[in-house]
Amino acid sequence: MRVEIWSDIACPWCYVGKARFEKALAAFPHRDQVEVVHRSFELDPGRAKGDIQPVITMLTRKYGMSAAQAEAGEDNLGRLAAAEGLDYRTRGRDHGSTFDMHRLLHLAKDKGRQDELLQTLYRANFAEERSVFAEGDERLVELAVAAGLDADDARKVLADPDAYADDVRADEREAARLGATGVPFFVLDRKFGVSGAQPAEVFEQALTQAWGERSPLRLVDRGDAEACGPDGCAVPQR
Repeated sequence: MRVEIWSDIACPWCYVGKARFEKALAAFPHRDQVEVVHRSFELDPGRAKGDIQPVITMLTRKYGMSAAQAEAGEDNLGRLAAAEGLDYRTRGRDHGSTFDMHRLLHLAKDKGRQDELLQTLYRANFAEERSVFAEGDERLVELAVAAGLDADDARKVLADPDAYADDVRADEREAARLGATGVPFFVLDRKFGVSGAQPAEVFEQALTQAWGERSPLRLVDRGDAEACGPDGCAVPQR
């Protein structure tokens, strides 16, 4: 069975949702027969590479909230991440274009290191002090190497703006075709879709159903799970 996950490195719910899905997968009896493929989805596809701003500033401008409200939301996200065993910096992070990261993720897929690179990028963006946006290509090369990729391979991709660009855009078109309006978005064997950072038990249900049934894609969704969409990421207030 194949599970495809559309996500963005800038999406905190994708970071949390990945951990919740992996908890469900670890408990799934057929987990050794499940292939996980990560697909590209940019929350801000029009953002220029050099357009970088603090996360709190981005939240206040996008949602019209106060800085105190944005900080409270980040604090709550930190608590939710901690509940999944994840580190999360609630202050000092920045926000920028993730297009080059998605291109590197397609390189990593070709090299069999896609999940390793995604997890490395998530941790770097949400848990580490150094920026994944402001330090230039060599920062991304460093992270690619940490995930097991060759530094020269990563540099070649970053130096060529066309490398894997079509793959990123194809993933995004496919997400739209499947009806994804936000991320994370999970598609299980093209039978079931799960939208948002659902609890692990929802993923367990979807894995079981997808394993045992053949049907058109349908959403397994309680309707209240957090997700990031074209207008940004919902910020929890409590």
